[in-house]
Amino acid sequence: MEKITSYKPLWSLPVIVAALGYFVDIYDLLLFGIVRVPSLQGLGFDEKEITHVGTLIVNWQMGGLLLGGIVWGILGDKKGRLSVLFGSIVMYSLANVMCGFLPYFPNDKENLTYLYVALRFIAGIGLAGELGAGITLVSEVLPKELRALGTSLVAGIGLSGAVVANLTVKLTPDWNIAYFIGGGMGIGLLLLRIGVLESGIFNETKKREVSRGNFLMFFTNWNRFWRYIRCIGIGLPTWFCIGILAMFGNVFGEALGIKEGINPGDAIMWGYIGISAGDIFSGVLSHWLKSRRKSILWMMAFTLISVVWILSGTIHSAGMYYFMCCWFGFGTGYWAMFVTIGAEQFGTNIRSTAATTIPNMVRGTVILMTIGFESLTGAGYAVLVAAGIVGFIAFAIGIYSTWSIPETHGRDLDFVEVDSYQDKGLIDQ
Repeated sequence: MEKITSYKPLWSLPVIVAALGYFVDIYDLLLFGIVRVPSLQGLGFDEKEITHVGTLIVNWQMGGLLLGGIVWGILGDKKGRLSVLFGSIVMYSLANVMCGFLPYFPNDKENLTYLYVALRFIAGIGLAGELGAGITLVSEVLPKELRALGTSLVAGIGLSGAVVANLTVKLTPDWNIAYFIGGGMGIGLLLLRIGVLESGIFNETKKREVSRGNFLMFFTNWNRFWRYIRCIGIGLPTWFCIGILAMFGNVFGEALGIKEGINPGDAIMWGYIGISAGDIFSGVLSHWLKSRRKSILWMMAFTLISVVWILSGTIHSAGMYYFMCCWFGFGTGYWAMFVTIGAEQFGTNIRSTAATTIPNMVRGTVILMTIGFESLTGAGYAVLVAAGIVGFIAFAIGIYSTWSIPETHGRDLDFVEVDSYQDKGLIDQ
């Protein structure tokens, strides 16, 4: 292991604020998945409508994440990491507050559907900027020996926001109060960020004559493009587990014959309890192995065991299903490590663009996963078989991408991307 003189930088203001920001981000990101059924019931939708409208809203929220990832990523490289951290939180906090007012609008299902979709789409755009900008800032301000531990600490604390979101919904009398609380936490965090300073590496890059925040640079060079695609591929298993197995837990509970049923909110909560612990563990494991890739491959293999177990159809109790959610949550707790790889793969002038778009591209693939899952079940495939097909594709891509991508452990991040970077040796091959 690398010799570390002090762990004090791990508790610096940028790390703490990034962790709290991700906490609020995850709270708001997963809140609809938790209140999907009670909120739509409260707005007057019946059981059949809830499935259709709920999927529609999830897909639009994920679409917002896709769009927002590109917008905030570009702004992060052009205007600075802090501009994204301020702007994104204002957008998603206000959108969440407006979601809290939905019960007070006229009870018109069509208009409420459009309004709910629009608000979650706007929230998705705002939520897209938080993680990438936070991880980029922390990666650039921490010593390289502490980078894996720092980004994992951010994610470990931040991902517990899903647990708090579920408990908030359970402990408040009405589902819409949880939206008000999420918006309020965001505004409070905005005030805390005032004392955070911009990344020194970014400030130095601004002095260079180099293109910053150019999203098209990922597509103008085959090597760079292929690294970008593999960075996205690494994250696919994480959102298969959460976006399919946890978020549609009620569907799997019925398919498995679990008499007491599965509450998607509880499935998400137990998944994120595991993810919070797993993200801290994956950082320590990467630090110990001196390898991002090996750490993620071990975590991915551990996850795959629980997924196969669920889809084997041998689970028949809610307690065991929630245990499996916690298991695959811990295994997919390489989320921060995967985003860190995205930040480390690319130069400072497009690092925020990479670190912000990559996780949101992964989140956006939930649209394809849900469409594929619903299409297969609609074509007559059993729920477990349909999920198995989608899961096989996600894990196959994830394992190959992790195995084949360049190692970035210990890489110095003070470099930029230019079209001739291979000739100038700016990136290790």
